[in-house]
Amino acid sequence: MWAHQPWVGTYLSPGNKGRELAEYSRRCNAVEGNTTFYAEPNERTVARWTEQAHPDFSFVFKLPRTITHEHRLRATDTLVASFLDRIEPLGDRIGPVHIQLPPSLGPDSIATLDAFCRSLSRHVAWVVELRHAGFFAGGAQRAVDELLARHHIGRVVLDTRPLYAAPPRSEASLDERTSKPKLPVLVDHVGRSPVIRVIGQDDPTGTLDGLRTWVPQIVAWLDAGREPYLFVHQPENLDSPRLAREIHAEVAALRPDLAPLPEPLPIAPRSEIVGQDSLFS
Repeated sequence: MWAHQPWVGTYLSPGNKGRELAEYSRRCNAVEGNTTFYAEPNERTVARWTEQAHPDFSFVFKLPRTITHEHRLRATDTLVASFLDRIEPLGDRIGPVHIQLPPSLGPDSIATLDAFCRSLSRHVAWVVELRHAGFFAGGAQRAVDELLARHHIGRVVLDTRPLYAAPPRSEASLDERTSKPKLPVLVDHVGRSPVIRVIGQDDPTGTLDGLRTWVPQIVAWLDAGREPYLFVHQPENLDSPRLAREIHAEVAALRPDLAPLPEPLPIAPRSEIVGQDSLFS
């Protein structure tokens, strides 16, 4: 997300509704585009994103759930093509496209997954998030790794260890535990652009500790010429932009050649915004 009401006054300017991306994309250099999971964006929305996003910003969009959860990867060529056409104006700002599979889609659907991956355009990068525990052990794990490697598709790593490392202190944390499963953290076949989703806890310090466990791996991937993406999510997402910048700084301390994050735009005081609004009321 890039628009979150609790961030107003800290990471986003008051009165800037509808232009939050312009500020967010100068604080972080990528976003997990979760809104596209629920619906394909319209042309005006994509045009607004194109106008606001920093030139070096990346969108890691999720495929619409109509493709993954409703059609379950079958007969989806037209839907996938429509989605790619819709986001095409963003050009180089399109990062890996995220295929989040439903937990009910398990190893018995591997032939369907294979056919779906074979049909995908090679003009964009793809990453798959597997939610069924059966894909994380034995022959099914080997089969899916070989499948994704054959199609040059990466694997999303869902790291919920920080979430489960401390007792929940909020309703949001309890809700997270119902939707974010405990799954093994596997990094052997993640592709050229690994996508790591760290699900944190209520305590930002505990979340940061979880993020820090990834620093050596991220540095190793950078050394190998890969382009990793690390996303942090908290139950209420109060501190996520700050935590993202802190972990970027820790990676940069070990890799001084890492491109710096853009300087955030100054947060306009609420009084200034109110004053401006009154001029045009």
